[in-house]
Amino acid sequence: MDPAWFLLKAHVQPITNMVKKFKDNEKKILLAHGSGGKLTHQLIKSFVKKFRNLPLAKLDDSAVLKFKGKLAFTTDSYVVDPIYFPGGDIGKLAVNGTVNDLAMVGARPLYLSAAAIIEEGFSLVELERIIDSMNRAARAAGVKIVTGDTKVVEKGGADKIFINTSGIGLIDSGVDISSKNARIGDRIILSGTIGDHGIAILSAREKFDFQTKVKSDSQPLNGIVWEILKVSKKVHALRDPTRGGLATSLNEIAEQSGVGIEIEQEKIPVEEEVKGVCEMLGFDPLYIANEGKLVAFVPQKDCAKILNVMRKNRYGKDAQIIGTVVSRHKGRVVVKTNVGGERVLDMLTGEQLPRIC
Repeated sequence: MDPAWFLLKAHVQPITNMVKKFKDNEKKILLAHGSGGKLTHQLIKSFVKKFRNLPLAKLDDSAVLKFKGKLAFTTDSYVVDPIYFPGGDIGKLAVNGTVNDLAMVGARPLYLSAAAIIEEGFSLVELERIIDSMNRAARAAGVKIVTGDTKVVEKGGADKIFINTSGIGLIDSGVDISSKNARIGDRIILSGTIGDHGIAILSAREKFDFQTKVKSDSQPLNGIVWEILKVSKKVHALRDPTRGGLATSLNEIAEQSGVGIEIEQEKIPVEEEVKGVCEMLGFDPLYIANEGKLVAFVPQKDCAKILNVMRKNRYGKDAQIIGTVVSRHKGRVVVKTNVGGERVLDMLTGEQLPRIC
C-alpha cells in the first residue's frame, strides 16, 4: 500500500474521530448544560418551546399567577425504572401523578412546575421525547407547566433522569375531601382494575415476555373527579392507590378516619393478565401500585348516581362498589374472601417493587 496513504490516514483519522466525538456530544447532556451558560439556556428553551404559555415565556425566577378561593398545593418526585414502559414514560407519569394528587382533595388542577435532574451523557433526543410526553399529558389534563428547573449531575450521580413536579389547584366552595373524613355507612367505590401499573413496570424492568402486554394505567383523574362533584359534593374521601396499592390506601383512610373498612374480594376488578403474573410471582394485586385509579368514600344515598357518572367516563368504565365503612374493628381493613372467610388486610411492610413511580 502506498506509504503516502498511511500518512494521510494517520492525520485524517484523529480528525474524523474528533468530529464524531463532537457530534456525539451534541446529542447528549454535558455537565456544561448545568453550568448556567449558553448550553443551559439552550436546554431550558427545549422545555419552554414545548410548554408554551405566558407565565413561563417571561422566564422570570417565579411564575406570577392569580387566584381567588381555597388553594391546594402538592409536590412529588419521579425516579421510575425503566423510564419507558408499556403505556407510558417518566414524563407522562410525572404530570399525571401530580394532577391526580390535586384531584384527590377535590381541586381543579391549574398549574404545574417541572424540575429535571439529568445525568451527564443522557441523550438529548430522549430528553426531547420525554418533554413531548409531558406536554401531551399536560394538555390532556388541561393544566399548564408554568415554571421549572434543570440540573445536570456527573455520570453515575443519577440514573438517566429524575423529575419533580409540583402543582396548584382550586377547590370549589362546599367541597371538603380528606382521608380523615370517611364516615360509618359510606360506600367505597373503586374506579377500575388494580395492579396494571406495577406489573407493567415489572415486565419492562425484567423484560418478561408476556403473551398479552400489560400496560400502565397512568392517566389524569381530574376529569372524572370533576364529573363526580357535579352530581354530589358530599364525597368524603378520595385516594389514588399508588405505592403500596389499594391495601395501603384503605389502611391509611381507616386509621386517619378512625373507622373500620370491609371490602369484598370478588368485587375488586383485576385484569386476568395481572392476576396471572401475581400468582406466578407470589404477589398480591391489592398491594401493587396503580397510577390511574381512584377509590372514593361516598354517602350511601349518593352512591348510585356517583357510580353511574363514573362508569360513563372512560377512566371509570370498570368502576365497582367494593365495600363499606363500618363501626367495628376501627383502624383496620377486613377482606371478605371468595370462599366466605375473612382476613385482615394489613399495611404493606417492606417494598414489593421499588422505583415504580
